[in-house]
Amino acid sequence: MPGKPRVLIAGGGIGGLTAALALLKRGIDVEVYEQAAELKEVGAGVQLAANGTRVLYALGVGELLKALSCEAQGKEIRLWNSGETWKLFDLGPVSIERYGFPYFTVYRPDLLDVLARAVRREKPDAIHLGAKCAGFTQDDDSVSLQLENGTRVRADALIGADGVQSRIRQALFGADKPEFTGIIAWRGIVPMEKLPAHMARMVGSNWVGPGGHIVHYPLRAGQLMNFVGILERSDWRIESWTARGTQEELAADFKGWHADIQAFIRQIDVPYKWALMARAPLERWSVGRVTLLGDAAHSMLPFLAQGAVMAIEDGCMIARCFADYEVEAALEHYEAARRERTRRAVEGSAANLYRFHNPVLADPVEGRRFVDREWASARIADRYEWLFRYDATTVAV
Repeated sequence: MPGKPRVLIAGGGIGGLTAALALLKRGIDVEVYEQAAELKEVGAGVQLAANGTRVLYALGVGELLKALSCEAQGKEIRLWNSGETWKLFDLGPVSIERYGFPYFTVYRPDLLDVLARAVRREKPDAIHLGAKCAGFTQDDDSVSLQLENGTRVRADALIGADGVQSRIRQALFGADKPEFTGIIAWRGIVPMEKLPAHMARMVGSNWVGPGGHIVHYPLRAGQLMNFVGILERSDWRIESWTARGTQEELAADFKGWHADIQAFIRQIDVPYKWALMARAPLERWSVGRVTLLGDAAHSMLPFLAQGAVMAIEDGCMIARCFADYEVEAALEHYEAARRERTRRAVEGSAANLYRFHNPVLADPVEGRRFVDREWASARIADRYEWLFRYDATTVAV
């Protein structure tokens, strides 16, 4: 067994905090550097399939998160204008029966809070806020992280968990060139009591239509409903989760969609919008003692509900590798274990654009046939079983 390294993590989001907790649970010293002055996100939801909740239970935070989450009973496909509905798959008890763990829909700030509290229970001063990373240097024996305030921190390894615009990635591999996909995303949160009573259901709904789709699902034990609207539109290219739009603009984007969607939009006080950018897959994630995790390594379009879960898996796997190997070997094993799976998730997410936005959905008859074909049970199994059955806590590293 190697001596236990000291690890720095740039970024205190879902992936960074999961990695920190997993490392601390293995007795590996960690420092997390987060540029924000406090650990919070503008409110939004996240879906955690069994392959993600399996890791969170292994880290001892599953029940804490369950108390703040919804266990969705299932997911469904709905036609954009008629509201006609098809079952995608059952969840709730079925998720536990089939995969061993639940499917949670979670308010992102709640997930961050549960992870941060767990990290601080292991090491009270592990998380450093208001600490923006400016760059790093490394040699054969260590890596030194430079913060914008002039502080330098030295350790045995550095993990860049700093998101799609990762400074660590750019320092490793140069400036990236994200390409605008021609798609924007809207998001918002609505108290469940403000929605029509028939919409207050513990299921995830995916409305599919020509040139756009909408996903909504319950949060916080059914107190809130999360809204995400995706639309093909070329005039907004700002990749930011904090850019505000207006209710009127959002309603105009989904004009002609079902009355339930219009009712939902009318209750979103402050919708946020961002441009979806695509980045070419990296040929490698690691150089020497520095590696990447989550969106910094493998950003994906939000069409498979696996972005956060892939980061959670990464955090678990990198901790296991550090526990079993010396630093540079650990990063080689981590990348080898994760590259193919995350690539397949990135490609699977992109492939869903064809299913969610297909022009044929404008035609009532052909649209129904399209849904019947694309969401037949065998095709659903092909797209999701390999995701949900994966066990990051035991798979070979």
